[in-house]
Amino acid sequence: MQPIRFEEADSTERTQIGEGLTRVAVVAGRLETGRSEGKYFLRHDDGCAVCGEPVVAGNPFYLDPDTGEILCEIHGKERREA
Repeated sequence: MQPIRFEEADSTERTQIGEGLTRVAVVAGRLETGRSEGKYFLRHDDGCAVCGEPVVAGNPFYLDPDTGEILCEIHGKERREA
């Protein structure tokens, strides 16, 4: 499966996701629940798996559902095109 692009991160730690992405987040080991701000969140506080760049609120990022890795815009595009 190709990496999933998220248009905009909510914060440097997590981004709220809809129910349709919960299965992918569980498999990736990145689902977070039980927060007052929402029901389901994708945790990405470890930044890009390739270069370590943190996910910044308001910026796009990728989740590779096969590996569970978070990727910055550059490395996410590269992996998607490979």
